[in-house]
Amino acid sequence: MYSPMDIEGVEYLIKPMNCPFHVQIYKSKNRSYKELPIRYCELGTVYRFEPSGTLHGLTRVRGFTQDDSHIFCQPEQLQEEILGVLDLSFEMLTSFGFKKWEVDLSVRDPQNKEKYMGGEEIWKKAEESLEKALKKRAVKYRRAEGEAVFYGPKIDIKLLDALNRAWQCTTIQVDFNFPEKFDLNFVGKNGQKQRVVMVHRTILGAMERFIGVLIEQCAGAFPVWLSPVQAAIIPITDKQIKYGQEVKKELEKQDIRVELDDRSETTSYKIRDAQLQKVPYMLVVGEKEVKAKKVAVRLRTGKDLGPMTLNQFLGRIKKEIEDKK
Repeated sequence: MYSPMDIEGVEYLIKPMNCPFHVQIYKSKNRSYKELPIRYCELGTVYRFEPSGTLHGLTRVRGFTQDDSHIFCQPEQLQEEILGVLDLSFEMLTSFGFKKWEVDLSVRDPQNKEKYMGGEEIWKKAEESLEKALKKRAVKYRRAEGEAVFYGPKIDIKLLDALNRAWQCTTIQVDFNFPEKFDLNFVGKNGQKQRVVMVHRTILGAMERFIGVLIEQCAGAFPVWLSPVQAAIIPITDKQIKYGQEVKKELEKQDIRVELDDRSETTSYKIRDAQLQKVPYMLVVGEKEVKAKKVAVRLRTGKDLGPMTLNQFLGRIKKEIEDKK
């Protein structure tokens, strides 16, 4: 997976992870306990030489971008940092509309400890810190022996899609070994150097995989806050295009992503097309709507909500966006 790639006779070693680079940033100067915790985060692109037979759409690729973060903290701050990441993970996943997941506590293989870095004491401390956080948040989990990476245990959150397939996305990993190997320290209150603790984390994981799972989960019908186009304005005839432009301008002032469908097509065709595009709202404007200064609101499900003033519609859609629905 991390072996050199031969591309047209030239050997390349491509970045497989972001961790060493964040380590170098941390080591770029002396650190005090007053600075900790330090949290670095980037949308970092990495590469893995996956066998061709395992590649699968967006969910298994050789080059991917992940929301990668590394937290450097004092040992006594570790529990609070794990809880913070755990809370953020569930907040993010529920915001995207996911309601089902499986949680694994991935620990060492007790029968094969020699394949892991570090001693018994630091592994025990790392595993206990993750387990304590899961119990404190009353999260149901499975203890997955042998699933830890060689330098530390982790919490794995696997999303279940519409077909109940599990996809690895969120990872929260405690690492005492990288700080030891790369000599990562901070100056404590007593003026002495002390070892820092690292927490590796991704919330959405590989962005390509997450997007693939999200599309499957939503069947393309993204929640309003996430939809590329949140509302489509559909004039019944050319006579209402000017009013449609006024509506579009007002919605754009409120940061609503909106399009005006002024094509020379029938109203039913344009409504059907917007439904196929999974646009959450269709605002139909005819002669009556122009006179009343209203819009006839329809949902992508086909439900007709009837006429509304622009302020009434804005109140509805902005609340859905705010509530992440």
